[in-house]
Amino acid sequence: MSVLSNYLKLKQAPPTRLTLKEQRKKWPIEFLKTYAVLIVAYGAFYLLRTNFKAAQPELISQAGFTTTELGVIGFAFSLTYGFGGLFLGFYFDGRNTKKALATLVTMAGVVSVIIGIVLMSAHHPYGFLILLWAINGLFQAPGGPSCNSTMNRWTPRRLRGRFIGWWNASHNLGAMIAGILAVWGANTFFGGSVAGMFIVPAIVAIPIGIWGIFCGKDDPKELGWNTAEEIFDEPAATNDVSAATMGKGEILLKYVVKNPAVWLLCIANVAAYCVRIGIDNWNVLYTSSELGFSQYTAVNTTFALEMGGLAGSLLWGYFSDLLGGRRAMAASIGIGLVIIPIWVYSIATTVPVVYISLFFIGFLIFGPVTLIGICVIGFAPKNATVVTNAVPRAFGYVFGDSMAKVLLGRIADPEKDGLNVFGFILHGWGSTFTVLIFSSVVGLACLIVVAFLEEKMLRADKKLRDIQAQENK
Repeated sequence: MSVLSNYLKLKQAPPTRLTLKEQRKKWPIEFLKTYAVLIVAYGAFYLLRTNFKAAQPELISQAGFTTTELGVIGFAFSLTYGFGGLFLGFYFDGRNTKKALATLVTMAGVVSVIIGIVLMSAHHPYGFLILLWAINGLFQAPGGPSCNSTMNRWTPRRLRGRFIGWWNASHNLGAMIAGILAVWGANTFFGGSVAGMFIVPAIVAIPIGIWGIFCGKDDPKELGWNTAEEIFDEPAATNDVSAATMGKGEILLKYVVKNPAVWLLCIANVAAYCVRIGIDNWNVLYTSSELGFSQYTAVNTTFALEMGGLAGSLLWGYFSDLLGGRRAMAASIGIGLVIIPIWVYSIATTVPVVYISLFFIGFLIFGPVTLIGICVIGFAPKNATVVTNAVPRAFGYVFGDSMAKVLLGRIADPEKDGLNVFGFILHGWGSTFTVLIFSSVVGLACLIVVAFLEEKMLRADKKLRDIQAQENK
């Protein structure tokens, strides 16, 4: 553990002789080095995650899996991803999260290669796939919070929404490429074997992880610079001032455990993830089995969804900046409107209508997912970014993601008898859309309440700025 702590130590360089103005001038170049690692490495995670979804039809036809079994395998990922992000996030706070991210990408790539080898060696390796996919989830767990931690250190609050939003587009790009890369790699190098859908993405991801370890800095202080707030002449946030002398345990108790906004955001994230993963995880199987789309047409539904998500990631964070940092308000708009394209998708039968509805689902739901992550770190100090961001993610993946994979998989499975909820039988694809719309309504209700709490916090920050301005006169 001491070796790992030393490897991930956030090192303070001797104070620079550069003035704040000179640091601000050099900031774009140094930040973009790090930002490139965060974008490319986090996108690589999705090459090693979305490939499973693209491989589902082949896992059924070649390896004999059922939709219920695939849902359980997916849940194993969700479980380790959720709780792993929480516990590893607590460990990574205050350490070099950029280096941690890149190292974990490399390790996840190795696991994906092993999965491919196992699939080539056994016909129905159900237990092995549960174990290995769970390990993959553990390695990927702190990825998003680690990226947020690094961006939190490098960016002032007034620009944070757009940079985190633009970074979030990396997973849309990774997910868009993942299905196409997996199918192409399997057909080109492995004769159509599903094993190639895991090995080829790993061959791409592993070098990215190694590169990311050495490129860029995790924090301006590694260059001997001032904080991002000082560089951009922005007063420190009230939470950062209050937590300056607090330990990790005290911060966790005050800013997470006793913070109602965090728990409401947890519920909202469960709802948002249920919608996002519920569409994302089953769209290939749904369009191929229910609508009769060809393999490439079905796989490209992911491209349509992720294109919308890409547009949403690029715009929603910037939109929340224009609203003065009101992330919850912006998120509530997105999750409220997403009900419309979900309904259209549920009745669509043609390729163009399916693609268009998926585009708008992606555009509207990826915004709230991104903004919930930005919103929650606004309620915590910088030295608790990873764990605070990991808490709603844990809820999102353990409950929202599991609902989307296990629950919806059970409801949609034609070989099962559905699910009895208070006397109502939920069975078939139509019932899955009912669950998704209900989740959107729950998420909307939570985000409206958080919007009021966020407004109170923003006014407290403004009051602190006014006091500091008066003292500096």
